[in-house]
Amino acid sequence: MFGSAGEDGSGISELPHGVRLYRLRPDGSVVLADRDGARDLGPERDLLRFIDDGQFAHYLVGDAATSPERPSNATVKLGIVGPRSAFTPHAHGGEHFVLSLGYAACGLYDGERGRVTEVPLAPGELIRIPEMMPHSFANRDTSPLTILAANTGYGIDHEDYAITAPEAERRAAAEPSTGAPSGTGTLARTGYLALAAALRDIERLQRVRGTGVTTARERLAARLRRLAHGLEGRR
Repeated sequence: MFGSAGEDGSGISELPHGVRLYRLRPDGSVVLADRDGARDLGPERDLLRFIDDGQFAHYLVGDAATSPERPSNATVKLGIVGPRSAFTPHAHGGEHFVLSLGYAACGLYDGERGRVTEVPLAPGELIRIPEMMPHSFANRDTSPLTILAANTGYGIDHEDYAITAPEAERRAAAEPSTGAPSGTGTLARTGYLALAAALRDIERLQRVRGTGVTTARERLAARLRRLAHGLEGRR
């Protein structure tokens, strides 16, 4: 047996070749370790733009070019969401899973009830979002938020990875037979208009409520989590 890989990199020289260890810190930063050493993931080398400027992704499975025509079945990536920020509301062509490692909020358009539902997320909670459901994801904290996101069938570069309101409106203005997301069947012009309207509803709610904030209990829990991380990191 080999020792754990601490913050100082101890133990990582014993990792088998090809094995990578990711340490997800409470402050939202990520350390990548392999047998050659340990380093922080940084935008210059490891991270791609994630839907919006200032948001980043690091692929674990698949890549940005994943699509039904170039499949890897799914993409799995680490995402780093800026402090007190939110993604532009969008819908994915495939189903979507997000594991929050901090204090997040997910705004979802409930088509049955005709309204936006906000779901607060705490560290360790995972949410599944069906394909083509309008949604957004926000970081309620003042520190970067790390998430683990898995999408079926689509990488960031695919046109159906994240359909925003302007894109849905553009498709609605085009011929009804063109631009339908793969795997969702034929989406008529009225479908794109409804999608755009739902995304605009989420946008309006974001403008009114912002990203949300953490509670006093959550801030206390975050301090305790950082303390625990510091003790564990020195093993």
